[in-house]
Amino acid sequence: MDKKIIITGGSGFIGQALCAELNTLGYEVIVLSRRPEQRKLNESSRTRMVYWDPGDPETWFSHASGAFAIVNLAGDNIASSLRWTAAKKKRLLQSRLAAGKSVSEAILRLNQKPRVLIQASAIGYYGNRQSEILTEASGPGEGFLADLAEKWEGCVDPVRRQGVRCATIRTGIVLGRGGGFLERVVFPFKLGLGGHLGNGQQWVSWIHLADEISAIRFLIEHETLEGAFNLTGPNPLVARDFFKNLGLVLGRPSWLHPPAFMLRLMMGELASELLLSGQRVLPDRLTCLGYRFKYPDAYSALQSILEKV
Repeated sequence: MDKKIIITGGSGFIGQALCAELNTLGYEVIVLSRRPEQRKLNESSRTRMVYWDPGDPETWFSHASGAFAIVNLAGDNIASSLRWTAAKKKRLLQSRLAAGKSVSEAILRLNQKPRVLIQASAIGYYGNRQSEILTEASGPGEGFLADLAEKWEGCVDPVRRQGVRCATIRTGIVLGRGGGFLERVVFPFKLGLGGHLGNGQQWVSWIHLADEISAIRFLIEHETLEGAFNLTGPNPLVARDFFKNLGLVLGRPSWLHPPAFMLRLMMGELASELLLSGQRVLPDRLTCLGYRFKYPDAYSALQSILEKV
């Protein structure tokens, strides 16, 4: 078995960073993409783009044999629209289930199965639990995001039942340069219009992109690790304090606080579940295993990303 890793969702914010990291470690990376011709790769990259149709495992099955790991990150972006219409919610669910089914079907057919499947999920799994401390031992919550995450995780159960090692990554808000959460919130701060949303008491469980990638590597390479893992930093903050730190790093005020009723009026369910609720999530399993976070506090994490912005 060679050092080949297959990644779905490899052109996304986390996926691109993961590909780059795995390349530096000498892995051959195959990214499954619906539009491989639209992504340009560095000539020195060990990454290959392969066409896939999640509804047809035959489009990529031949590449899966002998893979060291498969990392399934595919799924429609939760925050790509201002409201969750019925059609958007259907795409969010179907994109995740289709990718998981495709990955599962391919693995089950392989004579030489991968050593591990890394399956994406999110801390939305826990629902809105106010200040309750949540670990991997906590059960699922209620609401659309919790239901979505639970089904997302369950779509690869057939692989688990076949004895393939599976690690599910429940990722928090990922902080990094060039995309993701910070790309959306830094601009208002630069205009002097920054601040938290609602009353600012919702918890923000964040993780630096470098730790997100390092933790995924940790799970790939430690061959006894399976089950669910929270990929969040060890020190979550309420939104009021998180955005205060962001303002301090940027040298901008954090004073504008749109009220909850206005956000719900504008964005409906998306505001209630994504912007005004939160989870106080701790990475208990990683911490107990001795994983050391490069960026354990929000201020240093934000400073490392934004000091030259």
